[in-house]
Amino acid sequence: MRLLLLAAVLWPSTLLAQSPFDGAWVVKLDSVHVSNRPEDYLLQNGTYECATCVPRLDVKADAKDYPVAGSPYFSHISVRVLDNNSVEITEKKSGKIVYSETDTVSPDGNTLTQKISDSAAPSGQPVTAEETYTRLKQGPAGSNEVSGLWRAESIKNISENGITVTYHSIPGGLQALNPNGEGYSAKFDGKDYPIKGDPAHDTVALKRINARTIEETDKQEGAAHYKLRLVVSPAGRTLRVTETDYERGTRVTYTMEKRAQ
Repeated sequence: MRLLLLAAVLWPSTLLAQSPFDGAWVVKLDSVHVSNRPEDYLLQNGTYECATCVPRLDVKADAKDYPVAGSPYFSHISVRVLDNNSVEITEKKSGKIVYSETDTVSPDGNTLTQKISDSAAPSGQPVTAEETYTRLKQGPAGSNEVSGLWRAESIKNISENGITVTYHSIPGGLQALNPNGEGYSAKFDGKDYPIKGDPAHDTVALKRINARTIEETDKQEGAAHYKLRLVVSPAGRTLRVTETDYERGTRVTYTMEKRAQ
C-alpha cells in the first residue's frame, strides 16, 4: 500500500499576527490510528492481484515492468517474488523509480510487514516507513503467504521528512510546505488553489469551521480525493488530525506536536 504523506492546515489571525498554528509540526507516531479496512492480496500462479489497491492491480509477478492506468503517482509496476513469504513491488513514472515496497510474512504466518520507500516528491528524497498488518483470512491453497486479507495495525519508523509540515499565515489564508518540496498557498474561502509538487493532487480548498477547527480538501482534476479535519488544542501545542481518503474509503487519525523553536 502506498504510503500516504501526512498533512495539515492552519488558520490565520487578524493582520497576520502569529497564529497558534505558525511553525513546524511533527506527527506523534504513537498517536496514529489506522483504518480497519482490510487489504486483499493474492499472489498465485505467477500473478499478483491487489483488489483493494487504487487502482486495482492484476499483473504478472515476473519482475518485469507492466503499464498500469489510473494512478497519477506511477505508470508502470513490477512484482518480484523473493520467496514463499515475501514479495518486492516497484513503481515507476517516466522510467524513474518513485516507490518500492517489500512485503514479508512472519514465520507463523500471522503478521505482514511492509517496508516502504516513497520518492515521488519533487525533492526525490525518499520517505521511508514500516507498516504492520495482522492476518484476517488465509489465502487459497498453494498461494504465496502474502495472499489473504490483512488488517493494518501500526505505522512506525517513518522518516522525519514524511511527518513534518511548516505553516506561515498569509492575508486571509495559509502557506504550507513540507521538507519534500510539496506545498500550497491558499485562502480560507473554499475556492481551489494550486498544490505544488504533489503528483496525486493538483488543488486544495480550505475552510475555517471555527477559531480552532479547519477543513482541507485535496482534489485531482476537480474531484475531491482527501479531506482533513484539524482541531488545535487550547494550549496550542497539539493538533488533532482526521484524514479521510475518499478513493479508498479509509480514515486515519493522529496528533501533531508543535516543534519548539
